[in-house]
Amino acid sequence: MAHEISGAAGAPEKQRAQKATRQRIGRSLLVLMHRWVGLFLAVFLFISGLTGAIISWDHELDEWLNPQLFEARGEGVPVSPLILAEQLEAADPRLMITWVPLAGEPGHNIGLGVGPRLDPASGKAFDLDFNQVTLDPVNGDVRGKRMWGEISLSRENLLPFLYKLHYSMHIPDGFGIEIGIWFMGILAIVWAIDCFIALSISFPSASAWSKSFSFRWQQGGAKLNFDLHRSGGVWVWGILLILAVTAISMNLKQEIMRPLVSVFSPLTPSPFTRTPNPPELPIEPIVSRQAILELAASEAKALGWSTPPGGIFYSPEFGIYGVTFFEPGHEHGDGGLGNPSLFFEGKDGAPAGANIPGSGSAGDIFMQAQFPLHSGRILGLPGRIMISMMGLLVAMLSVTGVIVWQKKRAARKKMSVKSG
Repeated sequence: MAHEISGAAGAPEKQRAQKATRQRIGRSLLVLMHRWVGLFLAVFLFISGLTGAIISWDHELDEWLNPQLFEARGEGVPVSPLILAEQLEAADPRLMITWVPLAGEPGHNIGLGVGPRLDPASGKAFDLDFNQVTLDPVNGDVRGKRMWGEISLSRENLLPFLYKLHYSMHIPDGFGIEIGIWFMGILAIVWAIDCFIALSISFPSASAWSKSFSFRWQQGGAKLNFDLHRSGGVWVWGILLILAVTAISMNLKQEIMRPLVSVFSPLTPSPFTRTPNPPELPIEPIVSRQAILELAASEAKALGWSTPPGGIFYSPEFGIYGVTFFEPGHEHGDGGLGNPSLFFEGKDGAPAGANIPGSGSAGDIFMQAQFPLHSGRILGLPGRIMISMMGLLVAMLSVTGVIVWQKKRAARKKMSVKSG
């Protein structure tokens, strides 16, 4: 009888020991996963973090570096940007204008987006070595040209180079897909998963949870480095997860995010979900920009909008016009969910949809929030400052993570030598 009682009393202890063993094994597996996933991500997150901190201010820095592209020098009454765009197209039949701001900022040149037209001789797009043009607002003289995103560290190309590096690493396209964008999107998925792994292993026990929020500033060295990596990540964990999820949306919107969100909430159809034409076969618009603007103004009036149309773009891949509404100087949609847009078919002017921030289903609003969240622009200037700081923090977490791995690797080697 005493033996049975002793055995019964020992059963809970054995179960607790087995549970503790399983927890140690599980934690060891999570630590191992975080270590190798972190090492794989480290270089790319370091680059994306630093570039993200810079491109939060890309427009301001670009203007500071390249005054010749932005500062108007002509004196006189500015000409309508639409007229200047038409003059440029007439002067160079190889190109079509893909973006026109409708009201230039005082003292600034007019920045136009351009793309190639179809070459009647070859049946494919002309070969252009630029996709942006700046014009003097008074006389329409060309003040500069550049290929946005070109691999170049020149003053004119530096900010666009860093911007594209941020989301694609400049990995070239291939097999009919944008490999760099896909690659960074997949890394963002891995990063989002690793955020949960990192949070799990950052709290080894309920009794010592406060250590995961503290920094041993006075001890310095390896201990401080470890705290910067662990506690630094814990303090901003929610923002890191937002950056990872929104990065997935930026790079894999049609492939991953829209299908996933549509499972939980219906999404309003977008004209940009249709299969695009390849770049070498741009779709020529039939309806003029002026006609599209008249249609947009009429529809905006019916919707009760008071904000004027601020710019018009044309997508040659989809054959779609878009008219974006904003006050002069607010092209980039600082604050909230961005600027509203109306879309029209380039072939006949038929309505093709709209993007009205804050409207639609819960899924629509979620998708509208992705870029404003990722860029911090949802909070205006304070949000951009925060995202810039977060970029530096992501770079710091990447460096400290590699240092933690190196320290532990060196310690394991030292123990191996002693045991041998």
